[in-house]
Amino acid sequence: MDDFLTALFDHGEPMEIDAGAYLFHAGDPVRFVHLVETGGIHLERTQISGQVMCFQRALPGDILAEASIYAAAYHCDAKVIEPARLRKLRFGRLMEMLEADPETSTAWAAHLARTVQTTRLLAEIRGLKTVEQRLDAWIDHNGALPAKGHWQTVAQELAVTPEALYREIARRRSAR
Repeated sequence: MDDFLTALFDHGEPMEIDAGAYLFHAGDPVRFVHLVETGGIHLERTQISGQVMCFQRALPGDILAEASIYAAAYHCDAKVIEPARLRKLRFGRLMEMLEADPETSTAWAAHLARTVQTTRLLAEIRGLKTVEQRLDAWIDHNGALPAKGHWQTVAQELAVTPEALYREIARRRSAR
């Protein structure tokens, strides 16, 4: 984690939240910024088709929905996937700290730029035509598949059904 994030969130309030719970919902006003210390949280949006798309997989060291501080309301639901410990920092306090320290403000801007790069990569992966191509690109970026219990998460990130991902994984194993 970046040192500037540690310094910023030293001022945050610790909180714990159980798996399956929601930290916030689309449409809720933005009041806090959250740093994930342990666990995992997804920013999700349910499409008209009923498919749930994951727009961020926030893991330890990640800030959840950081771009939301520039919006009046959240655009996604924040679902806790693994029991999580967070630090929540009031939106106004974060803005005060960014305005008071140009170095921290520059580090924050660089952090947001990296987030945009990651989001663009995910959009590029989702634009590939086949599950095989999407999974290849995802593995190329992430190194390897997570443990079996987390494959549904990968399916959401790839915007494919879990069943389609499982078939592709099985095909790869049988081809070995």
